[in-house]
Amino acid sequence: MKKIILVLALAFSAFLSQAQTGATLKAGDAAPDFKLKNVDNKEVSFGTFKDAKGYIVVFTCNTCPYAIGYEQRIIDLDKKFRPQGYPVIAINPNDPEASTADTFAKMQDLAKDKKYPFPYLFDPGQKITDQYGAKRTPHIFIVSKTSKGNIVEYVGAIDNDPEGNKADKVKYAEDVIASLKSGQKPAVTQTKEIGCTVKRKAKA
Repeated sequence: MKKIILVLALAFSAFLSQAQTGATLKAGDAAPDFKLKNVDNKEVSFGTFKDAKGYIVVFTCNTCPYAIGYEQRIIDLDKKFRPQGYPVIAINPNDPEASTADTFAKMQDLAKDKKYPFPYLFDPGQKITDQYGAKRTPHIFIVSKTSKGNIVEYVGAIDNDPEGNKADKVKYAEDVIASLKSGQKPAVTQTKEIGCTVKRKAKA
């Protein structure tokens, strides 16, 4: 009897954890809109980009070595694809109490220092992080703006080169957008995200 109770308790705990952190969205799912504060203190949503054809939503942060390693590649994605209708929108998913270098003020400092050309948004309470089911930094969601709303087209890694030293890297994000621009569905819609786990405040 005790063993059954323990199994049930563990199962319930796993269910609660999943409910709290949210299942990761997949291709074909509706992409939740948001209204979050940018480092310039203005609110940003999908609607901010009136002429966008889609969006490159990147959950990233100040501190993770993987996020730092991908920083220039994220900047390059925005510079290349924002003029083509696919702007980068970066969201910091970390709780600043769990990761004190990810406070809003320090986000502002980083964005200014690195001259981010894209919004870098603060997610209080990790509500949007949980709606998307972002699990690591960086974790990318490529979204199309369609007549049926904003639809997720791809979820996962930016490329297959976290160390940044492969000459023949597979550029997942760029390949997805190339397919969308040509009117095709991406051949690859999901890859394993590569990065640090999202930092959460310890439960009381």
